[in-house]
Amino acid sequence: NLMLDSLPILSILIWMPIRGGLILLFLNSISEKYIRVFGHSVSLATLVLSIIILNKFDADKYYLQFTERFLWISNFDIFYYLAIDGFSLVFIILTTITTSLILIFSFSENRAQNNKFISLFLILEGLLIGVFSAFDSILFYIFFESMLIPLFLIIGIWGGSNRIYATLKFFIYTFVGSVLMLISLIYLSNQANSFNIVDFYNLNLPLETQIYIFLAFLVAFGIKIPMWPVHTWLPDAHVEAPSSGSVILAAVLLKVGGYGLIRFLLPITSDAGFYLNSILITLSLIAIIYISFVALAQKDMKKLIAYSSVAHMGFVTLGIFLAFNIVKPGIDRDILLLGLQGSVMQMISHGLISAGLFFCIGVIYARTKNRAIDDQSGIGQVMPLFSAMMMFFLLSNAGLPGTSGFVGEFMVMIAGLEVSYLYAFLASMTLILAASYSLWLGKRVLFGLPSNDNINNMSSMKNEEFWPLIILILFIILLGVKPGIILDISLVSSEYMIGVISGDIK
Repeated sequence: NLMLDSLPILSILIWMPIRGGLILLFLNSISEKYIRVFGHSVSLATLVLSIIILNKFDADKYYLQFTERFLWISNFDIFYYLAIDGFSLVFIILTTITTSLILIFSFSENRAQNNKFISLFLILEGLLIGVFSAFDSILFYIFFESMLIPLFLIIGIWGGSNRIYATLKFFIYTFVGSVLMLISLIYLSNQANSFNIVDFYNLNLPLETQIYIFLAFLVAFGIKIPMWPVHTWLPDAHVEAPSSGSVILAAVLLKVGGYGLIRFLLPITSDAGFYLNSILITLSLIAIIYISFVALAQKDMKKLIAYSSVAHMGFVTLGIFLAFNIVKPGIDRDILLLGLQGSVMQMISHGLISAGLFFCIGVIYARTKNRAIDDQSGIGQVMPLFSAMMMFFLLSNAGLPGTSGFVGEFMVMIAGLEVSYLYAFLASMTLILAASYSLWLGKRVLFGLPSNDNINNMSSMKNEEFWPLIILILFIILLGVKPGIILDISLVSSEYMIGVISGDIK
């Protein structure tokens, strides 16, 4: 115990995969076997360390844990300040699990320059953990921006035929949002005389100022999530990205947006959030309903799942924005707390389910070199086990009770009912729509007679494809039956956030 307490455990968690990735980047003449051993050992060590942190984490009262803080840039009083609370922890675990599964899966795709491919994922893992554990706003910003680089390279080098367009669009969108965020952070730090994120929570800003800052943060994190109408980079990025790139993008990268909303938007600009609430909830509902119809119209499997991600993340923003209604008289706070918890649950769940679906599409694409829905059918005749697994992910995507997909949506809908029957009714439309596009995709691709020789000749699953899918299925069932695993970790942090919004905690 004492040994662990004296180690800078978060720094190790962040820099170990980054350092491993950098070493791997320059090992050019190394054989495939050694790349594999090295990549797996680094990602496994990171995963084990994150589980040790999970084990040592005290979820019973709210305080920042595993804190490391020392002066970094003295002229500006910027600290290297790392710590975690319940929100940080659940996303760090999601990141380490997803990265380990991606590395297993990526060895099933025979790829040139594999060492560089794996190294970029390890670097990205470290940067993502950095985002979730930085409590100095400039340090957060640096990690937030740096994530762009490995992903930009992953899509730009190993992506599809239209990859340059997709990466530029992704880069420009995210960059515009980040510039607005940086300006807000500098303004807030001038007001608070500190770059510490928690110090921003105590500022009493006038409503007009709050609205400007709110909008800047909303654009920055809304693009990441992505919220309607700034979502259009996502389908392009997904379609062009290699399968593993799509998985990290859907499973973890989009969650950085949701995490940013909870960490910055809720506590710092709560008056503005209440003032603009009906607009925000409308945006979330448009994402849930309209984008589901867009998903129904897709001809490409990856695009369908990409649009489905936008619709599912609409639930996340809905649960977060409902929390601003705490200040309304006569509202049951516990129910809005449920909505915020539902958002966190929905993010973790969507991470697991979308990862599974993109892995499945990767398995099909590796064999048929084709993602068009109309060109596939009858895969179930040739690969029955795989088809059963893919069908499971599609059902979870539609929110089947007993899977994690149901829990988050259910909690957000209950919170919606507390604020307005109309919100809850419109949000519940997603159950029909998500079932429509998910099950229709399964029906067209998996059922029926094999449509062509490509499908007749499909080889059965490799171990590297089977294990990531099975592990994800087990997690989805586990969280569907025992959602408390996630909710207990984030409960005290959620209560604290609700307290900050309502002004009880200063």
